[in-house]
Amino acid sequence: MPLTKAIFRRNCLEKIKSSPFHNRFYKNAKIDAKLLKELGRFKNLKNLKILFYTSLPFEANTAKSIEKLRKKCDIFVPFMEGESFKMVPFRLPLKKKKFGIYEAGKSLRDIKKVDIAIVPVVGVDGNLQRVGFGKGMYDRFFAKLKKRPYTIFIQSEFCYTKELICDEYDITCDLIITPNITVQNKNMAINRK
Repeated sequence: MPLTKAIFRRNCLEKIKSSPFHNRFYKNAKIDAKLLKELGRFKNLKNLKILFYTSLPFEANTAKSIEKLRKKCDIFVPFMEGESFKMVPFRLPLKKKKFGIYEAGKSLRDIKKVDIAIVPVVGVDGNLQRVGFGKGMYDRFFAKLKKRPYTIFIQSEFCYTKELICDEYDITCDLIITPNITVQNKNMAINRK
């Protein structure tokens, strides 16, 4: 039976959710350190607009990275709207909303440009395209942006297949960060030159 995106997603979610709970703090710390090191490469960190996700319990936790960077950068988080989301400025308190995701309050600002996007992934295929939760929110959001941001995928467990199972519209990354593996997308580096 050929591997489909749905089967791969299910297998990845099982792997992620069955990961030992006691290792999560250690894994989050490793991801946080790698992410901050990667973002430190950008010269004008102070002027950057960064889209972060707010973590579900089984995803890599981004709260410490947000806390460290919010004094230096403009931090935005998703605010669910219909089948996609809009970016809103990160501000406390966050409120638990649809799908158990914590969101900042709604904003009238219509932000269409972001320099860096930190995106959670369930798995990636042979083209380093994202397999998410199956709602297509990030795909719709990226399609609305005027310019594609530097995109970093975050995984708490590396879940990869060499098969090409994603659709053309599934977003791809410049970099994948996991606790033990960091993968640079060489195709995206060529395209950005």
